[in-house]
Amino acid sequence: MASQRLLSLDALRGFALILMIVNHTSRWWLDVGMGWWRYHLAYISMEAATLFVFLVGFCLPLSAETRAPDANAVGIARKYGLRGLRIILAGLVLNLIMFPEEPFWSGGVLQTIGISIIACIPALFALRRRWGAPVVLAVAVLLYLTFGWSFPWLERWLPAHPVISQVWFFEFAPWPWIPLVLVGLVLGWGWMDAREQGTGERYLAQMAAAGGLCVIAFFAYDWWNQTPQQWMFKRDFILNRHWIPRGATVLWALGVALCLVAASYYVVDVRRRRVGWLVILGQTALPLYFGHHLIVLTLVNQWLQLKFNDWWLYAITNIMLLIVLVYAGRAWLALKDVIRIRRRPSLRPAHR
Repeated sequence: MASQRLLSLDALRGFALILMIVNHTSRWWLDVGMGWWRYHLAYISMEAATLFVFLVGFCLPLSAETRAPDANAVGIARKYGLRGLRIILAGLVLNLIMFPEEPFWSGGVLQTIGISIIACIPALFALRRRWGAPVVLAVAVLLYLTFGWSFPWLERWLPAHPVISQVWFFEFAPWPWIPLVLVGLVLGWGWMDAREQGTGERYLAQMAAAGGLCVIAFFAYDWWNQTPQQWMFKRDFILNRHWIPRGATVLWALGVALCLVAASYYVVDVRRRRVGWLVILGQTALPLYFGHHLIVLTLVNQWLQLKFNDWWLYAITNIMLLIVLVYAGRAWLALKDVIRIRRRPSLRPAHR
């Protein structure tokens, strides 16, 4: 069966892409002289990473074939194994093109997404069992906690092991980001079950309520603890100069993701609001991920060496960039349609 394509999830992926672009432009198009607003913008827009990684797991169960009790285990493993390998390869190609000064085998968000998809294959079969969901969630929690416990040791150990550090603990390291994918997988599977039973909207409402409680708990903790650095990277794990949510930040990051999934479904799939441009960004997120690097980093930052150290100018240039990416996404989808039509076998009878 075909995947149950939900425009709300495409739109949310598009929103995550916008956050990611803001994160990159805030670091590559603004100088530190723009002050704490620049710093906090870069920090808050890191929610893009949480959304992207969470949606990797949440969207895996959308295929009815994947969730079928009699699904072909070999076929499912091959399907997701090849998908994961393709995304890993895309990440390595991105390294070669965009970051020639780094070893091409360096880890990145695409490599972590690909590894996560492969790592989810056993969980896909476990979730067919009654015990599957609690076990997968327990594994996710345990993986994250063991990373937290191991963090001081990793800080000391990784500098002496540069290859392992560069491959497995660089940008969005698989450990501990895979646990977020597993959480998304369990929740996505549960939502598909609820939709089949006619309670899908209630399930999302419960997700939103849980997410809201997580966000409230985050602010309550900071108020109680009088956190001096509420919106700063210093409160989280920083390993190999890259960010990993820690402690109360986990409540914020996960809570916002849960709320946004429910809100996007309500706005796009229930109220039918016109957000086609967001859907285009979401459906073409992978090629646009490549393309925006060429514009934001290579062209504007490195070749032209431009800075937009005025908030109005910065906002206008970001809007212009988004318009370009939306039209680029449209062109990409049109090209895919042309290729698909040409590959479709002709229905005309062959001439004798």
